[in-house]
Amino acid sequence: MYKMLRGESWLQHVAVAVLYCLAISLFRQVSISHWLVLTGLNLSVLMIARYRFWPALMLGEMAAFAYVSYVCLDQLGTAWSLFNLVPTLLLGAPIVFWARERGGLFTSTREVNIGTLLITALIMATVVTLKTMGLVMISKLPPGYPTIDYHTLASRLMLGNYLGILTIAPLAAMVYRVVKSCSWTAMREKLSQSRLGFEVLFGLLPVLGFLVWLGLHASLDSQVRQIVQIAMFLPVVWLALRHGWHGAAIGGTAASVAIFSLMPHIYDGHTIQAEILVAFVISTMLLMGARIASLNQQAVSERTDLRLALSLAQRNTQLGEMQLQMTSQTLEQIGLAVHSVCMMMTSGFRRTHSTEEGQDYRHLALSAKDQLFGLADSLYPVAWKEKGLSSALREGQIPRTLDKAGIKYWCNIRHPLNQLSATLHLAVYRLVCDAIAERCAQKNVSEIGITLKCGSFHGRQWIAIRLSFQTSNSALRSVRWDQILPQVMPASSGRGFESIQDRAATFEGKARERALPGEQRISVLLMNPETATSSIGVH
Repeated sequence: MYKMLRGESWLQHVAVAVLYCLAISLFRQVSISHWLVLTGLNLSVLMIARYRFWPALMLGEMAAFAYVSYVCLDQLGTAWSLFNLVPTLLLGAPIVFWARERGGLFTSTREVNIGTLLITALIMATVVTLKTMGLVMISKLPPGYPTIDYHTLASRLMLGNYLGILTIAPLAAMVYRVVKSCSWTAMREKLSQSRLGFEVLFGLLPVLGFLVWLGLHASLDSQVRQIVQIAMFLPVVWLALRHGWHGAAIGGTAASVAIFSLMPHIYDGHTIQAEILVAFVISTMLLMGARIASLNQQAVSERTDLRLALSLAQRNTQLGEMQLQMTSQTLEQIGLAVHSVCMMMTSGFRRTHSTEEGQDYRHLALSAKDQLFGLADSLYPVAWKEKGLSSALREGQIPRTLDKAGIKYWCNIRHPLNQLSATLHLAVYRLVCDAIAERCAQKNVSEIGITLKCGSFHGRQWIAIRLSFQTSNSALRSVRWDQILPQVMPASSGRGFESIQDRAATFEGKARERALPGEQRISVLLMNPETATSSIGVH
């Protein structure tokens, strides 16, 4: 006892014992043989109280029953009075200890194992029923007392203990989990924003209140009261299907209290039938609700993993574009250096070589510079760096190349693009380049049209891209493919429509390809990244 009290005041244990004694006295006033909420209280305190407070709780229970044992000593006998002092907590302590330590009643994340809770409830109800039956059997009954039907009494006590546990214990376990998982401030915020709390206040309680009112205003011989009592299980099912075992716990407590309030007399048969149905429904819905909660948690985890994977892919895409930008800048610098060196060499050749040879060297220098600049532009377009996506799609190298080679090209941007991230801008540009390169490689396109449309959905920006590739046999004859292919192919990934689908999936979108008479159409929808970045300039 000294070790138990060391490090903390003995007054805490006295306070626990006194408070529990008062709680038992209060719960005894509303407990009847087929609704023993006192058993639910006993199991709840064993589940959530620390082990060092268990002796104080047991002393509090003994103190609560000491007066009853003293008053009934002469009427029911010494054996009954002494056995009545044995705390129910003492009998249930090994059961709950196993549930907490071995059965995984509370996991490390403070979740509740509903299967273990129901098994514990069933064993606890059985143990308490056996204790009560033992008290009845050893009591001294007065002469002429009616014969006791032990089978009926045992079934009634078993139902009362089990339903009493289901009324109190799941709700207590839920409250314990919520209190342990967050601070008081966070808990207040959760309660104020809780969908479950809203539906309990404005859905469950009004429905049960109406059913209670309907049952109270029905005549005693009417079947309306019985129908109303049986209908009490419907809110339990509704809340369990919507909110898992949390909804079943709250709904079960409210439904049990509502059924008890409609009981016309203590041993009403219709009430017992309704309680049997509600006990079965609560047990089933707790198990089903736990499974629903597990599936919901799994779905949330999968969505979180998907968002993380998409975010990682989008960051990798941006990193790749930044590397291409640096490579493009390096190639431009190399092109300028090569051009300068060639010009110096050409100036020197004029003294020792003919003018004609100098002109050849000059053309070679300009060609090398143009090739390096073209390669740099394919990696990272000059128009993009200067004016952004709109300019790259309307005035960039690829639009100019298509126009010069005889392919009609137009780009229609219906909404401003400044709300979209730089990463998405680059994804749109690469996607368009892939689509154009794929169609040009097949040499069956004479007109290319691009339409961009932006919008928002639930706070997320999106962009829809429609690429139209039209074919005209007369126009195809004048297309100079030898000028187009060297310019457009370096800007593509070389994987065609598969690359377009992959880029769309990276940005939570889809790509669709359709064949129309004389036209091939590609439609793509992309979502703006949730963690939009702007490390690359956008206009």
